[in-house]
Order: sequence, then structure tokens, then C-alpha cells
Amino acid sequence: MITLPGLTLTTGRADVAKSILFAFARHVDRGMLPNRFPDAGELPEYNTVDATLWFFEAVRALLHHTNDYEFILANLYDVLVGIMTWHVRGTRYGIHVDDDGLLASGEEGVQLTWMDAKVGDWVVTPRRGKAVEIQALWYNALRVMEHLAHEFGDEAGEKRYGEMATRARQSFNQSFWNEAAGCLYDVIDGDVRDGSIRPNQIFAISLPHTMLSKKRSERVIEVIERDLLTPYGLRSLAPSDPHYQGRCEGDSRSRDGAYHQGTVWAWLMGPFMTAYLKVHGQTQKGRQKVAQWLAGFREHLSEAGLGQISEIFDGDAPHRPRGCIAQAWSVAELLRVAVDLHLLDRKEVKE
Repeated sequence: MITLPGLTLTTGRADVAKSILFAFARHVDRGMLPNRFPDAGELPEYNTVDATLWFFEAVRALLHHTNDYEFILANLYDVLVGIMTWHVRGTRYGIHVDDDGLLASGEEGVQLTWMDAKVGDWVVTPRRGKAVEIQALWYNALRVMEHLAHEFGDEAGEKRYGEMATRARQSFNQSFWNEAAGCLYDVIDGDVRDGSIRPNQIFAISLPHTMLSKKRSERVIEVIERDLLTPYGLRSLAPSDPHYQGRCEGDSRSRDGAYHQGTVWAWLMGPFMTAYLKVHGQTQKGRQKVAQWLAGFREHLSEAGLGQISEIFDGDAPHRPRGCIAQAWSVAELLRVAVDLHLLDRKEVKE
């Protein structure tokens, strides 16, 4: 769902995007998208809270590129309504809308967000409760549904989703703002607030529908640029944190332990650049800065996988590439930003 806009819509393959969305919609179960299709004859696996919410953003992106509301109404809208119903009612792994309108999730020993490294019974970053990017995605999904309900004449749905979104925004700003750090908490679990400086808060700005004021958005960008930004993406944890690991190397346990504890993820450069320009505006200076960040990947295109972007990089300089040499969401997010900002021609990308 994250890669769909960059790899299909940016490249002019809307028919492929539709086929992907249609296929996944057929496998929605109890309001959840599968995060893994195993071998033939085995059932899909459902242990993710964010993939389903990215589904709504992929639908929004399809409409942005094609304006094909007929396809959405005929094939996806009822599924999207059902997903909302299940999230309010509650589904697997404690995923449910809490009394404050925010989305809670998580059970002991289960990892549900994209920070999903697990070694045996050790969940490296469990993030149970209310993770910041899940709230950002939930709010974005509610606003997408409010818009779709309006377009399709579903007045009751439009009112319901709008009220839910307003409630979520109020609670989010009351609970997640960390004034001392000038940014957002990463996870809230009851009275416990995790002040770890992580990149997940970038989605509270980068997604089309956002909950933060311009002033707070500016402060979040400042913190991320200061503590997490590298030439190849965002660190998954600030170097000042005692749990920070600057190199993703060694045996499997060591690598998995560092995977989300400082390792740089290239795909996060996409939402960071999007958020940066939303905050600073589409000025010549801002666009030049984004162009420079994109140009920084040019040498890497012949470093690991020819013409590809690696999955991850070390948090410490010189930021050596690690993980797989060709990662779909790394490529997709850089393509999306480059084309959206007209730094690459769409026809050139298709070819």
C-alpha cells in the first residue's frame, strides 16, 4: 500500500493500481488487510494495524490521479465502510477505537506496526497502545471516508466520519504533544508516554489530511532534521537515545536488534520531503533543498543494486547500505516525490 502510488500511479499504471486494490479488498477479513500471503493452500496472515490504514491512502492517491469514483463505488466503498465498522467495534490484537477517538492496538508478544522486528519471543519495539503514526493514518482515513461519503450521497456516513475525525484531532493534540522536546510522543499507553525521538511522527505532517498546526509542524520538522535526517533517509531513533545502534551488522539477532533502533530507512525520505515542503511552502529555496536531497541518492544507484535504492543504511556515517539491495518502498517514495515536484518528467519515468 505504501509503494502503490510511487510504483504504479507515478509511472502511469493506474490499471495495475486498481488490480492491486481490488485483489486486496477481496481478502479483507474482520476489517483487516492481510500483511502476508503464504504458499498456495494456506490462509493469509493478518497481524498488522497500519497496512489497512495505508489502504485508504492508496485509494485516495488513485482518485487523485484518475478521478475514477465509479471504480471506488463499485469495488471498494463497501469494503472501506466495513473496515471502519470493525475498527470501531474492535478486531484482532486489541485493535479498536478508544473512548478518546484514537486508535489503540497491541497485545503482549505481537508487533503490529512497520517497526516489526522480532527475535524469538523478543519484540524489539513493541509500541503497544497508541502509536503516533497510527493516529495520523487513522485521521487521514476518516477524512478520506468523509469525502467519499459526501461524493456518494451517504449523508449519515459523511456526518459520522467527520465527527470522528474532529474528535480524534482534539484528543491527538491534547495527548501527543511533547512540549519539552518540541515534537510528538512516539507511543502513548495509558499514563505512559514514550518520548523517544523516532521518525513515525513525520506522518502527522506528510499525509494529505493532518492534525497539527503549522507552528507545531515546524517544530517537528526541526527536531527530525536535527536528530534523524541523513543523506539516505531518516534514522529510526535519535543518536542521543541510550538504545541507539548506529550500525546494522553482525549476526541475525544483532541486525534485528538494530533494525529500528537507529538504522536509516530510505523510504522515510519521501514523507520527510513532502512534510518539509508542506511546512516551508513550495518556494524555490525549498524545492532546491529537496532536489539536493534527491540528488544525494544518485551515486548510490550504482553502489548496491544497479539502478536501485537499498532498504536501509547505517545510522552512523558513512551510512553504508544494508539489507536488501532493491527495496520497493525506497524506490517508490523517491519516485513519488520526484514526479510530484516535477523534478522528473512523468513520461521519462514511464519509459
